[in-house]
Amino acid sequence: MIIKVLGSAAGGGFPQWNCNGLHSANVRAGIAGYKARLQSSLAVSADGASWVLLNASPDIRQQINETPELHPVKSGAQRNSPIKAVVVTNADVDHITGLISLREGQPFSIYGSDRVLATLNANSIFNVCAPDVVPRIVFELDKPTRLDGAGVDLGLTVEAFAVPGKVALFLEKGDAGSNFGSRDGDTIGLKITDAKTGKAFFYIPGCAEIDTPLADRIRDAELIFLDGTLFTDDEMVSQGLSSKTGKRMGHISVSGPNGSVETLRPLNVKRRIYVHINNSNPILDENSEARKFVEAAGWEVGFDGMEVRV
Repeated sequence: MIIKVLGSAAGGGFPQWNCNGLHSANVRAGIAGYKARLQSSLAVSADGASWVLLNASPDIRQQINETPELHPVKSGAQRNSPIKAVVVTNADVDHITGLISLREGQPFSIYGSDRVLATLNANSIFNVCAPDVVPRIVFELDKPTRLDGAGVDLGLTVEAFAVPGKVALFLEKGDAGSNFGSRDGDTIGLKITDAKTGKAFFYIPGCAEIDTPLADRIRDAELIFLDGTLFTDDEMVSQGLSSKTGKRMGHISVSGPNGSVETLRPLNVKRRIYVHINNSNPILDENSEARKFVEAAGWEVGFDGMEVRV
């Protein structure tokens, strides 16, 4: 199974278009130790020929152009694509907007929870991916679903499961409690399994905490791509970038006693990679103390173009 990191940044990318914070300014200036990053998405394939996208970011056109495996097959029809399915983990703008760019009558399948697909169905702009050509398939949580698209069995199963989180910002309806109205299916994690080899990995780009059910699920996993949005809960506030904390946005911090480094330490996850990294996060600076901290703890910081084989 081949996994490609198409985008490792959180919403807005890195640098963010309107951000003059330290890290965005440094990457624009070409300071050593920084890499520009597109918005969060992975691509996965069992055979290297047919591919599934995990989330469709606003940067999807550029991501496809920079990934030869996702180009139209030269010997194929005038219009063709190796992208056969897209699985969306929530309705955040940075995870669904790219679907609009996948118009032009190209067949593929969209998979998501009932809550997330209801958001697509409620907004007619997503009908540029006509449902009679691009079916929207609801998967049941905690039940493996075999993936197919455009008449192709993709050789992969996806098991979606609810994780602590919240509704997308544009769907919030006032303060409905600490999770702002979140319900099971608003934010999900994925377990992707190669049907032939049985090897699997977890993809959880948005997560508010590692609670007991999630800890039990990922214990002893071979590989996880995890929410690395913020290093500290208040970093966007302290840097003058926003009034929102990580908890308010539904994201776990990397550091601290309840952060992902500490909560995963006893879980024996073999390989741990951060994705969905916000422009405020100091781990984006390869020479920072924060970067040294996560690497010393056995974590990797995902980057665009990173390839992992399972």
